[in-house]
Amino acid sequence: MGFIALLKKGNKSSGIAAAGNAFLTVIKGIAAFVSGSGTMLATTLHSAADATNQGFVFIGSALAEKEPTKRFPAGFGRVVNLFVLVAVVVVSIMAYETVLKGWELIQHPKPSTNIWLNIGILAVAVIIDGFVLIKAMKEILKETRVEVTEGGLISTALKNVSLAAPPTRLVFYEDIIATFGALLALVAVVLSHFTGFFLLDGIGTLLIGLLLIGIALKIGYENTIGLIGVAAPKTVEDRIASLILSQSDVVDINKMRILQEGRKYHVESYIELKKGFSLGEADDIKFRVRDQVLADPDVDDVTLGIIESDDKQSWEITSQDKK
Repeated sequence: MGFIALLKKGNKSSGIAAAGNAFLTVIKGIAAFVSGSGTMLATTLHSAADATNQGFVFIGSALAEKEPTKRFPAGFGRVVNLFVLVAVVVVSIMAYETVLKGWELIQHPKPSTNIWLNIGILAVAVIIDGFVLIKAMKEILKETRVEVTEGGLISTALKNVSLAAPPTRLVFYEDIIATFGALLALVAVVLSHFTGFFLLDGIGTLLIGLLLIGIALKIGYENTIGLIGVAAPKTVEDRIASLILSQSDVVDINKMRILQEGRKYHVESYIELKKGFSLGEADDIKFRVRDQVLADPDVDDVTLGIIESDDKQSWEITSQDKK
């Protein structure tokens, strides 16, 4: 598979976010240079960090789609976690620089110029970051196969974000901070100009830096455990178990382990069959069950073992499984 073909399989949310933040970095940087606003500089660094790491993540998500090889038989799913961790380093550096700039402006407050340029560009930033955030929330719903509940799109996305792919989670968290940071910067710029309380410029800059630190810690933790190898969420486990137990010849699941590999899942299980099957018949059943599980778009690999029923129910069947 060629590199261009792989890029087409990259995470759409991170690709859109990278392009949007690259544009914002340029226009914010021009405004920061012209006006001398510390808050505008902070939000410029924020957009630069977002554009860089989301570009990293987009490439990582594409490389994660490479087919397994003899040397890497488990595939490349965890590559995306590694790229996200590189992105976290970038965010951390930008956060450090932003906090330093904010502290400097608090100690030595100074007025900024070209207030309407700053206001206009920050308004554009809110719109673009808000658009990317909405796209990320819709992607969360698509990946987790849920529909918008009574609480609305935001509430539904927040409830299910932990089940989304690592790149989508990164974009979602970062653009929450980016949208809020742009609004915070807008308020700080306006208030400091019209009240003459220039300390607000430094406070806004410092708060944006602290928000960046918080998001770096959260994303770093989630992708570290993903890189080590983390079990699938209970909802995914229930879905796979329900699919296996729906097969008429399967009476129980003796053991099952589902490992998350990037945005895909690797399923290993021992299933119990009805008594009386020949070895050939049992093999046919096993392959049929394997194919059914592999048909799930979130499952990348399935390893099944078959054993005869011990007449004991090992796997608890919940009401959700029965549906």
